[in-house]
Amino acid sequence: MSKLPKIRIKMVGWDHEELDRSVSKIVDVALGTGATISGPVYLPVKRRLFCVTRSPHVDKRSGEHFELKIHKRLIDIINYTPKTIEEIKKMEVPAGVEVFIKTI
Repeated sequence: MSKLPKIRIKMVGWDHEELDRSVSKIVDVALGTGATISGPVYLPVKRRLFCVTRSPHVDKRSGEHFELKIHKRLIDIINYTPKTIEEIKKMEVPAGVEVFIKTI
């Protein structure tokens, strides 16, 4: 009996609610096909700050600050079947959520 490699799914998005909905969909599909999962693991949030000057002439020293938070989740699928892989490939994820799948 050969041991299958694990499938690692990393999801990245700006809206944490959409990201959590996508994660729960993947978990439901994986558990519905009889796979064993580990996670979801909440990875640290990356926070990007941008400072933009309001005007180049009059208000040169005043600026506006904008923030972008990037949320990440990690799921490992351990004991899976070919049906698990087919179902995950067929899934639709919302705009703004990126999915990276690799075997480890």
